[in-house]
Amino acid sequence: MSLTAFLSGATGFVGSNLARELLRQGWHTHVLVRDDSLLGEIKGLPVSIHQGDLTDRQSVMEAIPQQVDAVFHVGASTNFWSRNNELQDRVNIDGTQNMLDAAANAQAKRFIHTSSFTTWGFRHCELDERSERTGQTDWINYVRSKHLAEESVLQATREMEIDAVILNPAHILGPGDQNNWSRMIRMVNRGKLYAAPPGGGNFCDVREIAKAHVQAFHQGRSGEKYLLGGEYADFTGVVKIVGEVLDRRVPGIAAPAWVMSAWGYANAAAARFTGNPPDITPESAAMVSYRVNCDSSKAMQALNYRFTPIRTLIEITRDWMETRGLLS
Repeated sequence: MSLTAFLSGATGFVGSNLARELLRQGWHTHVLVRDDSLLGEIKGLPVSIHQGDLTDRQSVMEAIPQQVDAVFHVGASTNFWSRNNELQDRVNIDGTQNMLDAAANAQAKRFIHTSSFTTWGFRHCELDERSERTGQTDWINYVRSKHLAEESVLQATREMEIDAVILNPAHILGPGDQNNWSRMIRMVNRGKLYAAPPGGGNFCDVREIAKAHVQAFHQGRSGEKYLLGGEYADFTGVVKIVGEVLDRRVPGIAAPAWVMSAWGYANAAAARFTGNPPDITPESAAMVSYRVNCDSSKAMQALNYRFTPIRTLIEITRDWMETRGLLS
């Protein structure tokens, strides 16, 4: 008998890759989608579609199958524009609680929560699961909201007796990326990246992230977090590789953090008049100004998690973007 999964965020970057991985491994996969969701990334996949919205508790309750083996809560808002903070809180904080309540009501066997390495807060550091959290970047609503969502999951393991595992990916690349690092790739392609960010970080393969989610169901320990990093590089080096892969000229040095911040505030100010989300905001500028190196040893040992070289990831992402016309 195949295992059953209930998946939020299936139309997004990580979620669509996870849906494919679940199907590849023979899972019967149910997905939660909004009635206005674009289904292009799961079109043609043999999944059971249930309409609902993370921010609508009743719709989630009605969508989830009873006694499902695993709830994979991937859906989240990755917004970095303060104009959308209120909606982000409803999706990331309230939406996570709604999924937890639905999982408990449906007697789901296990809850796998997609969090982020950002929940420890940003600072120049070597990061592992035992690192202390800092709240100094909680003014970035994504950081704050994902931290509070994670706390809800941990509380549910204690008070609701939900068997939950938390995964904390770093910077993700790969097929399906439309709004994350693909934005930087598009800026390089258009000749609009005027300076490399001053920070650095780990880059992970979205396909390996998907595999780690399934392994977390089988082998993760309840109430535990697992950092999912990858090869580390300063962002200047990443930009250089993108330039080589796209055959475009790129800036060879990093801008100081204060320059990135000023650029972000200028873009955010301009966006008040245009109404269009800015490519760089004060929040996203801050997030690429820190050097955070994640230790993935725990996930590598427990979940058989593996790295893909950064250049390979960028080439894979470029190829996918070209098939979608995102680099035309």
